[in-house]
Amino acid sequence: MMNIMHLALRRLDLNLLPVFDAIYRHRSVRRAADELAMSTSALSHALSRLRITLDDPLFYREGHHMCPSVYATQLAPSIASALKFLNQELAPQPEFKATDSTERLQIAITDFTAFCIFPALMHKLQHEAPGLRFELLYLPHTPALTELLAGEVDLALGFSTPDEIRHPELEEISWFEDEYVVISNKSRTSLTLDDYLAARHLVVTPWNEKQGVMDLQLEQMGYTRQIAIKTPSMLSAPFIVAESDLLMALPRFAAEKLMHSAEINIFALPFSIPLFEVKIYSHSRSGKRGATSWLKTTLQMLAKEVNSGR
Repeated sequence: MMNIMHLALRRLDLNLLPVFDAIYRHRSVRRAADELAMSTSALSHALSRLRITLDDPLFYREGHHMCPSVYATQLAPSIASALKFLNQELAPQPEFKATDSTERLQIAITDFTAFCIFPALMHKLQHEAPGLRFELLYLPHTPALTELLAGEVDLALGFSTPDEIRHPELEEISWFEDEYVVISNKSRTSLTLDDYLAARHLVVTPWNEKQGVMDLQLEQMGYTRQIAIKTPSMLSAPFIVAESDLLMALPRFAAEKLMHSAEINIFALPFSIPLFEVKIYSHSRSGKRGATSWLKTTLQMLAKEVNSGR
């Protein structure tokens, strides 16, 4: 069965469309040839081919002008619009200039990764890229392969999990690592492993995971803990801990910042666990390569500043 897709286009040399457009606008073979950097004879030959293909005279001479036929007049707006669109889409992307950019980047986050990164990032960008805009979207899962591939987000800020699978289509950057600590209300003065196992716990599960990283580690050690609350958001968690007997494990970076807002104490985690690691995920086919590349580089530099200042 013959493929009839784009049948009209397949019989036409698309290089002839700029010739048509130039003659229509200038009403002159000579001026059209000058614009296209062609000789008048080459342009006349191209017009002859176009006339044969479209089976219409298209232009006829009237004095010193080339006047369009009725069919040419009908075609002209569509051809001009199509050429303008293609020229804009196919033109080389301008070099990204952070100080002048007003681009909007969509970034998938959890409230924790936003808390870790965006205060320091926005402080830095208010001078280096004041017009750059962000739309923060909650990360539905990690590492957001589908959303990155579909272009729904430009970057994803997540954290590594024990069951994480590396995707070859994703580029990932380790932003920073931190140790886990435990927070409690102000009345607690010490924390042993027995204390930890005997207590009730609040667990933040941004993707409604069945098990948090602490539970997976404790399971390997032959222990379990009593979970009183699971929540996808970290916002209320330290305040719940401050007003209850619950414990909560979280990275030290966040715990120390939260001490200024909530009445909590910080304790070392009474067992060993791999470090918490925040990652930046991107896709190699991002449609905003200049902006995302610049932002990833900026985030890497910022990570060094944040880590050195801790």
